[in-house]
Amino acid sequence: MKSDLLKVKLNKLKGMNKFLISCYITVCLLITSCSFNGIFLQPDAIPAQIKKATIKDGTDSTVVYFNEENHQPVFVKNGTDTLDKRFTIESVVFKSTSGNNLNGWFIEPVNETPEITLLAFHGNAGCLLSQYQFMIPLVQKGFRIFIFDYSGFGFSEGKATRKNVLLDGLSALDFLLSRPEKKATKLVLYGQSLGGHLSAVVANQRQQDIDGLVIEGAFSSHDDIAANTAGFLGRLLVKEMYSGKKSITGYKKPLLVIHSTEDTTVPFSNGKTIFENANEPKEFYEIKGSHIYGPILYPDEIANKITNMFKKN
Repeated sequence: MKSDLLKVKLNKLKGMNKFLISCYITVCLLITSCSFNGIFLQPDAIPAQIKKATIKDGTDSTVVYFNEENHQPVFVKNGTDTLDKRFTIESVVFKSTSGNNLNGWFIEPVNETPEITLLAFHGNAGCLLSQYQFMIPLVQKGFRIFIFDYSGFGFSEGKATRKNVLLDGLSALDFLLSRPEKKATKLVLYGQSLGGHLSAVVANQRQQDIDGLVIEGAFSSHDDIAANTAGFLGRLLVKEMYSGKKSITGYKKPLLVIHSTEDTTVPFSNGKTIFENANEPKEFYEIKGSHIYGPILYPDEIANKITNMFKKN
């Protein structure tokens, strides 16, 4: 009898151990998953009360002053405005369906009337202060740029989540469509890295409102880039939510995919996957150089390819 009771207790203990181990593994996976999902969004937030920031570039530095109303930036070095006089910046604040007020910049060439407006979706890190610089070469080629910060980035309110990123991207498009200066131009989405992945999703959902799409240095899906980092475990730990390579299959308007063979952040194969899943009309532009440095290294070529989207169609 005592022996039977002992066996029952031992079996219960084994069962409890298995249960505790199972709980431990589950908790570890959840913690790891939350941590792993955090790699997709690494914002630089700027407190709303900040009136001055310093941008470091090696040993050089630029001071940026902001007003309180709409965070209008003034770039100053050695007491003088350092903005290239060939373009201007207008800072705006608009409401996203995420519930957050977002900060965006209209960047315009001074001596040209733009025929194409680019809605820029930037990458997963930093904020406007760092990300806008990738677009300046295209402004200097005559494009109007509207670039904005997602929730939790820069002066934009709220929390940086992948759900908010999508809501913010759709809301930025709505806001841009409401602006009078856009009405006289073609509208092209230009997404880089995480923003490139996002742009495929937004383009598919709202292609009736846009004229073209440019995707540079983008990952093909969240689980594809997770697998590149952590193998099959990455796919298990990451919830897809929305997929660029799936969304692009429904997009039917002009597409330009740009990816560097030297990209060490997002594998070249991801860009090819997006392209292969896309419909015509489409073009793949293979470049060299660092991740999302296309406009900086190949401004003439990219500007011509965007313009030619509409000459061919």
